Amino acid sequence: MENEIPVYVFTGFMDSGKTSLIMETLFENKFAEGLNRILIIACEDGDVEYDESKLSSIGANLVTIDSEEDFNGDRLKELDEKYHPQAVFIEYNGTWEVAPLYENEDGPEDWTIVQSLCTVDGTTFEMYMLNMRTMMAEQMHRADVVIINRCDDNTPKAKFRANVKSINRPAQIVYERKDGTIDDRPDELPFDITKDKIDITDSDYALWFMDCMDHPKKYDGKTVSFLGLVYNPTEGEGKLKSGTFVPGRFAMTCCVEDIQFLGMKCKYKDASSMRHKSWIKLTARIKNEFAREYRGKGPVLYPVSVEPAQKPADELVYFS
Repeated sequence: MENEIPVYVFTGFMDSGKTSLIMETLFENKFAEGLNRILIIACEDGDVEYDESKLSSIGANLVTIDSEEDFNGDRLKELDEKYHPQAVFIEYNGTWEVAPLYENEDGPEDWTIVQSLCTVDGTTFEMYMLNMRTMMAEQMHRADVVIINRCDDNTPKAKFRANVKSINRPAQIVYERKDGTIDDRPDELPFDITKDKIDITDSDYALWFMDCMDHPKKYDGKTVSFLGLVYNPTEGEGKLKSGTFVPGRFAMTCCVEDIQFLGMKCKYKDASSMRHKSWIKLTARIKNEFAREYRGKGPVLYPVSVEPAQKPADELVYFS
């Protein structure tokens, strides 16, 4: 579209840093250079307020929409006709449903969402994920970038990362310390990655799975052991290629409706003997190699030993 207007969406709970991030983007990152008509749509009032006189110095106009019902196509068209923006920043309300923001077909035709950023307060992340996981997922699931701010040396980055990736695999994750600097320290894992053989407990399975899928190179050549459920249907569309099966675990992401199976491709000469939905104790060597299922390289398991196992008391694993 010739006159495409870029729209930048900022999601996250109130006081998670959305307003501060928008101000930093406009003034510290020099985003506004070359623009003289910027529209900011604020959908909630947090502790940090916009400096409207400062905004006017770069040609930015601030509009507040307090009601979710008022955030609709007609209202956005009115704003487009009034301000003729060259760029739009939307600070979305953390309690509103996010999907309509992306699916709204009645708004200005030339408005196009080009980037979505979600801010998360690192000091409350675990509490919110424990008590309001569905609402947190609503904010993060469409974000291109998830910024976890107010971090310190005690922030469990690996656990946070697994939680975000369970909701939004492609998202880029940025950890920001309380002083505003970027925390680029390696994630600390609850198991020893330096060992040749890594024993994965049920409580660590989801975290290990996400880390291994995202960073298969660092597991290349390692041996891993875990309790797994066999996926190996003998008929139907899900039937696997001869010589392969998929061991894994069902994981709770947001709620019961969002349970997903986390499994890896396993090459095994006796794969046909692996009974579908049976439980096993698997010890396998990991190779980072091309797999059609991954559409590229990824972790492929080669069994060292496969032993029958009892179903655990809790069949699910969790991202916590």
